[in-house]
Amino acid sequence: MLPALQKAGIRIHLHCFDYGRGKQDVLLSYCEKVNYYSRNRGHKGISSRLPYIVASRNNEQLIENLLNDDAPILMHGIHCSFLLTDKRFRDRNCHIRLHNTEYIYYHQLALDTTSWIKKIYYEIESRLLRKFEQQHASRASIIAVAEQDITHYQEKFSCKHIQHLPVFLPEWKVSGAEGMGNYCLYHGDLQVPSNEKAATLLLTKVFNKIQIPFVIAGRNPSDKLIALAHKSAHTCIVANPSDAEIEDMIARAHIHILPMMVPTGIQLKWLHALYKGRHIVTLSNNIIRHPLAAAGYNAQSLDDLASLVTQLYHQPYTREEQIGREKLLQEIFNADRQAQQLIQIIFTS
Repeated sequence: MLPALQKAGIRIHLHCFDYGRGKQDVLLSYCEKVNYYSRNRGHKGISSRLPYIVASRNNEQLIENLLNDDAPILMHGIHCSFLLTDKRFRDRNCHIRLHNTEYIYYHQLALDTTSWIKKIYYEIESRLLRKFEQQHASRASIIAVAEQDITHYQEKFSCKHIQHLPVFLPEWKVSGAEGMGNYCLYHGDLQVPSNEKAATLLLTKVFNKIQIPFVIAGRNPSDKLIALAHKSAHTCIVANPSDAEIEDMIARAHIHILPMMVPTGIQLKWLHALYKGRHIVTLSNNIIRHPLAAAGYNAQSLDDLASLVTQLYHQPYTREEQIGREKLLQEIFNADRQAQQLIQIIFTS
């Protein structure tokens, strides 16, 4: 987003929270100024009224800096929207970049986790988020990355100022090689309960029935998942791969399997696989309505998924499929065009 906005002539003052990585000098290539703030971790970020992801980003220095001018404000996610609770911003030109419907996401995390402590935390956070999202749905214009979230906000929160703008992507090229890959791949942050649940389902309900090589890759898998993945000779897990290793695994895979366990937002790993990989198989009842559904295959059940994988594993990825996917992605994702749309939204509202 930042390079595209700068290219379009927008002067950006970036305010961001530092999670221990320190200052990122590359940001000064795109921004007039970059301010860093600390997040209120642990008990300091807890509020009885506000979700933790919002309350923990309450920073007085950030508020003071934003009050120094009257420039439009783009909040990247509900996480960064604490200032909507401050009456000093009631008449300010504020916009939320909606990543997903957060209360649904946290409710799904509560359903998927096996830890009772986490289950309680996620459910409390979900309830607070639902109240917060409903209260503030009309206090800022909302720019959603996923069209299903627009429908939800309109129907559940009576939100009138919401529109769709696809996620900004890096300068990726469609590069999935023609022909045959070597295995099926599922990758993701395996610390996230929904991702661990997806990996477990694939191991116990799909690849226990079909003898096709299957690789799981991701951050910090549990001991239980590691043991399960190594139970069969044709399945394995790669823990904490580097970015370069993930890129290599995606390039070598023949089928990318992406169960869409959370019915909100859009999964960047899906888009990553569409650009860099060969065959894509999703498992979701909602995906068939997505414009990108035509770029892959969708299964309606785990048995259907096993049948699709068996069929596609012996089916080469063709040049025709690559061209069709490239055309579809170019129609949806164009950073320059998206930047102009975002500018139109921000400066004419």
